[in-house]
Amino acid sequence: MQKNHRIIQNAWCWYDWANSVYALTITTAIFPLYYSQVTPEIVSFFGWQVKSSALYSYAISFSFLIAAILSPALSGIADYSGRKKFFMQLFTTIGATSCMALFFFQGNVEYGIFFITLASVGFTGAIVFYNAFLPEIATPDLYDRLSAKGYAMGYAGSVILLILNILSILKHEWFGFENQDVATRASFVMVGIWWIGFAQIPFFYLKDNPTNNVLKGKIIRKGFSELKKVARQLRFLPNTQRYLWAFFFYSMGVQTVMYLASLFGERVIGMESAQLIVTILVVQILGIIGAIFFAHISEKSSNKTALLIMLAIWIAVCISAFFTKNSYQFMGLAGLVGLVMGGIQSLSRSTYSKLIPKNTKDHASFFSFYDVTEKIAVVLGTASYGLIDHLTGNMRNSALALSTFFIIGMIILWKTPLRVSSYKIRKY
Repeated sequence: MQKNHRIIQNAWCWYDWANSVYALTITTAIFPLYYSQVTPEIVSFFGWQVKSSALYSYAISFSFLIAAILSPALSGIADYSGRKKFFMQLFTTIGATSCMALFFFQGNVEYGIFFITLASVGFTGAIVFYNAFLPEIATPDLYDRLSAKGYAMGYAGSVILLILNILSILKHEWFGFENQDVATRASFVMVGIWWIGFAQIPFFYLKDNPTNNVLKGKIIRKGFSELKKVARQLRFLPNTQRYLWAFFFYSMGVQTVMYLASLFGERVIGMESAQLIVTILVVQILGIIGAIFFAHISEKSSNKTALLIMLAIWIAVCISAFFTKNSYQFMGLAGLVGLVMGGIQSLSRSTYSKLIPKNTKDHASFFSFYDVTEKIAVVLGTASYGLIDHLTGNMRNSALALSTFFIIGMIILWKTPLRVSSYKIRKY
């Protein structure tokens, strides 16, 4: 594909518009609240008695663990065969159809956990191949701006669908739904349709780069051989390695907050569903502003400066959450999260894009390391959050513990020179 082609770059951004509705409606807003309402505080999961909130965090952890196991081999195969788009389509289909299957979840814990896990596998599995297209469609000087544009479009699209879903739930009779329960479950179907529908735009414009390598016989071994090749290259990229470690630790905090903040607001602060949804909408709008603002900061100073500022804010948020007592304080913290959420996601992706070798063709394999780092971070972050909640019976302790991950990531990032000699990028 031609680099810096505006139509191709815009089409790439449309996938953020398509899949971000899953991140908002399913993982952050409507599904966690619905799950909390239809399940008691203590549930039986295949005979295991466990807090429902802890079980939910364990399910998210498990889904990311599956994706972390699958994506390295698949990304290696994608690079070997040049078929990144095929695997992106495959995981998108799995995720979208699993969202639609949640329509039939009415309290059966095993059913709900199975499909929320499968939907998460689809969402996280597709991301590695989507991210890997960034170095193929743009030159390094455009990574920050393009990555921020993608996240901004994602936040905008997810807000639009969430508003439509909320309207259909509150005024269910307007849309022909029998009651709010049916309208809520129908919103999961809408997520799947929106996701797979708008994904057809990038699927049409993004092109695979066939290598003419025939996948036959031991294809898994071929996939891992591609990863070994990338691993050997990483040994000569110490700054990239250090950055991945910093990203690993602060991602443990970022992703856990994104997945479990709504449960914290409901179970600990005692907020009503309507208050939480309004708060989440504000967070998404601020996420658009934050992604664009911190991309501007990175251009004026550096990626490192912008990331360190955001990490300092994240640390303050986690410590403050421990002392938060009412909905107004929670909403104030949520506003801060919104400002740094979009920025840290978009800049993390673009920063890594600048730190991989300039002339490599193994983009999926390189981004596999990035994605596996993030997935394992989510596994450990959400699992530790759930474990602390389970053992202490108080999610405040879990929120406080997250600040440790941000502090470690900040220290590593502070000591990491974010510069690659093969790139000539001013102030980077």
